[in-house]
Amino acid sequence: MAETPVKELRVALTTDDFGGALRFYRDVLGLPVVSSWERERGSGAILEAGRATPELLSPDQVEQIDELEVGKAGVSGQIRIAMEVADSVEVARRLAAAGAEQLAEPVVTPWSDRNVRLRTPEGIQLTLFTPLEDDSS
Repeated sequence: MAETPVKELRVALTTDDFGGALRFYRDVLGLPVVSSWERERGSGAILEAGRATPELLSPDQVEQIDELEVGKAGVSGQIRIAMEVADSVEVARRLAAAGAEQLAEPVVTPWSDRNVRLRTPEGIQLTLFTPLEDDSS
């Protein structure tokens, strides 16, 4: 694979409840802390979340995904984070128990993922997806 000009992609989330957000992503979702700091003018943490890939979508595609995952268009906003996890239903259950709002029941997409849409405690739209095994072989 050819080397890309970008070495790392970070999604910087601003939150009024830093400690709560850190517990949510680190302790409940299970993302390991790569580095963290507490300074006089603020705190921060960098968490490991696997491979980062920007996904660019047309408005029509976003409408289709919103309709599939939540049952109506216009829900996502301009930014939605999608994370591949081993079991989207189980991880969604844990996140909902920790304060996330599950926006709809799990769905199987036309591209064979099981998706669950949530809103995190700080209001971020989050799609958890699990690729399903192809049973046709």
